[in-house]
Amino acid sequence: MFTHVMLGVHNIDESKAFYDAVIGALGGKPGRSDAKGRVAYSHNGAMLMLGRPIDGQPACHANGGTVGFAAASPEQADAWHAAGLAHGGTAIEDPPGVRDAPFGKLYLAYLRDPAGNKICAVHRMAG
Repeated sequence: MFTHVMLGVHNIDESKAFYDAVIGALGGKPGRSDAKGRVAYSHNGAMLMLGRPIDGQPACHANGGTVGFAAASPEQADAWHAAGLAHGGTAIEDPPGVRDAPFGKLYLAYLRDPAGNKICAVHRMAG
């Protein structure tokens, strides 16, 4: 359905360090920078890009928006969360754990990145 997700950030170096850590915790490789100063990640068929807003205005996060990252296990989601906290992220919502959803049990871990974007690691529980 999607080709990529682009997040606006304030500080490319700070955000790259954060996303290198959280995507690395999921088994991904560090981001690659382009000539325009954007950073791109590609992992498991998905692409995430980071950049300063083209219009020169400050980056802002989407109120009500969340970008979800697939985790292979609850332990991987916990490692993702810990890596984010260690690299400038902020814990939000409930602590990482299982939540009941209308479509099954999910293991969720939520963070805000250094620019304030809301992200989460998601593992769909068996059964």
